[in-house]
Amino acid sequence: MIGKLKGLVDSFGEDWVILDVGGVGYQVHCSTRTLQTLPAVGEAAVLAIETYVREDMIRLYGFGSDVEREWFRLLMTVQGIGAKVALAILGVLKPGDLATAIAMGDKAQIARAQGVGPKVAARVVAELKDKAPAYASVEPGAIALNDAVAEKRAPQPVADAVSALVNLGYAQAQAASAVAAAARSAGEDATTQQLIRLGLKELAR
Repeated sequence: MIGKLKGLVDSFGEDWVILDVGGVGYQVHCSTRTLQTLPAVGEAAVLAIETYVREDMIRLYGFGSDVEREWFRLLMTVQGIGAKVALAILGVLKPGDLATAIAMGDKAQIARAQGVGPKVAARVVAELKDKAPAYASVEPGAIALNDAVAEKRAPQPVADAVSALVNLGYAQAQAASAVAAAARSAGEDATTQQLIRLGLKELAR
């Protein structure tokens, strides 16, 4: 089983690269984002590899990091997601951003990927939500607050402040992080307006 390839970039295709390793050219399928980060033809490159073996073919999938490969494996466990869709998701979201989107329930971010509709995005969030926080780039407090808002457990001023910041154009993760910080500094009795004002200050930093 191939786990990593280190060689020279030989050529590119629409969704693959051929990596020359000791005179042998390996065709490796990658996300568009991974392909864009690879060096020019003739230069050295290293890819983490996921090997798929079927009766009729052997296919290699390449990633810029082990974490990205791990997310490819996780995405493939979701019902209805194959390799092509998993690569499409990783093509629009870095692993940390994908983890944050899942942890914060931001289905719209995931649905940006080609071939991913609202139902598939919702399944990704539902099935991977327990795994995402460990990889997410937002603080645990913001994730907990976001969950409380989604489940209508958060105090009304907090929920209203998050909603207001989202309506102003901030992403769900940004809004929840800012309001979580605002709530810590303002205390339990803070009004919606206070939380919005302090949240905006957090976002301006």
